[in-house]
Amino acid sequence: MIFSSSLFLLYFLPIFLTTYFLVPKKLKNITILLFSIFFYSWGAPKFIFVILGTTLLDFHLVKWMDNTKNEIHRRMMLILSLSINLGLLFYFKYSNFFIENVNQALSVFGGGEIHWTKLVLPIGISFYTFETITYVVDVYRRIHKPLKNFWDYQLYIILFPKLIAGPIIRYHDLADQITTRNENVDNRLTGFYRFALGLSKKILIANVMGEQADKIFAMNIAELDTYTAWIGIISYTFQIYFDFSGYSDMAIGLGKMMGFKFPENFNNPYIAQSITEFWRRWHMTLGSWMRSYLYIPLGGNQVKTKSRLYFNLWLVFLASGLWHGASWSFVLWGAYHGVFLVLERAFLLNVYNKIGKFPSTLLTFFFVMIGWVFFRIETLSEGFIFVKRLFVFEFVPNLYFGKEYFTILIIAIIFSFFVYTKFGQKIQDMVYYNDYPNSRHIGISILTVLLLLISVSTITSTGFNPFIYFRF
Repeated sequence: MIFSSSLFLLYFLPIFLTTYFLVPKKLKNITILLFSIFFYSWGAPKFIFVILGTTLLDFHLVKWMDNTKNEIHRRMMLILSLSINLGLLFYFKYSNFFIENVNQALSVFGGGEIHWTKLVLPIGISFYTFETITYVVDVYRRIHKPLKNFWDYQLYIILFPKLIAGPIIRYHDLADQITTRNENVDNRLTGFYRFALGLSKKILIANVMGEQADKIFAMNIAELDTYTAWIGIISYTFQIYFDFSGYSDMAIGLGKMMGFKFPENFNNPYIAQSITEFWRRWHMTLGSWMRSYLYIPLGGNQVKTKSRLYFNLWLVFLASGLWHGASWSFVLWGAYHGVFLVLERAFLLNVYNKIGKFPSTLLTFFFVMIGWVFFRIETLSEGFIFVKRLFVFEFVPNLYFGKEYFTILIIAIIFSFFVYTKFGQKIQDMVYYNDYPNSRHIGISILTVLLLLISVSTITSTGFNPFIYFRF
């Protein structure tokens, strides 16, 4: 079940909100938990038992770890918990990839294949794993005490708004909200606005861009002309942004309706003037997680040599690429971004400063788009062919792109770069973060309901509504 489906919008969400708002305060958490279990079970009925079982084990391991004063025992329990969760991630997400590569290596030397039943990737396993890791590490570091109630821990892990597509919420950022949070009418209204805005971004922009991108990437890549290839990668560039940021908006809005305050996940990444800045704006909760639980333990900026600093940066982004998916194209995508971060630390940032704000933004946007090629195409060979087609300068369009597509493309560009000016930033802050006076609630409520109705009618009238995070 996904947020942009008619099943979720017309049945699950109304029933959940009605139940949640009617039950007494002491039953609200159990209500969220039961609906969250049902929500995930709908799409992954078998894996839900794995989640319930591993969370039970994790909860007691972390509780024992916190109660013992012996540092060796604490570290052993930390390693055991990390091994279980990372082992689960490797088994479901990377074992197919590992066996395929081993078989390829064996075939080179004339060996036989390892027979393996391919596993189905459970939805959202990467998000689930990272949040179980942050729980045990935060408690181990004594940043926050563990939750006393197992069902509260279960709720933290399986909370349905952020379960399948994030944001990735560190334990210490959410722990206190599970037991004590602020619920009021204003939060419910502004949460509803944020949800409807995210749904509109997903349905009205991302899906239109995605439908065009899918048509182009399904063609014979070696025969694409330059114009069609650029339309394809531009479409995907805006699809993934409005899709992913739209889901984040929906998650933040749903959480706010329940009184939770989730961290922001996107901050207009395409206006970045460097890849370094891009990663401060794109999937910010993943960047924060990587910094806290991988980059800093590796030594962060406190290492003695620049070569070690550059290696740490590159390794973190290599891991980030592999986190996104089990294929060499994802690995290359992560390494590609890692190389740019190293080069920017070494000298590129000075170049950007000299050429100015607008050229730096254009260059960064160009580099990001080239990277998206390998994020979208699963095989490296086809990815390199596609990049080549971008620069063959053949202009014989293979497809007709209608007025609707270009209208939505212009809207996508406007919204992606709207905050490039101070006026645009002011408008966004007013919509996203400011408190609304009662008079403004009326107008925004009408606009929000209108967007919601248009989005729902679009969902029910078209069969194209992809969920692009199944590999994550």
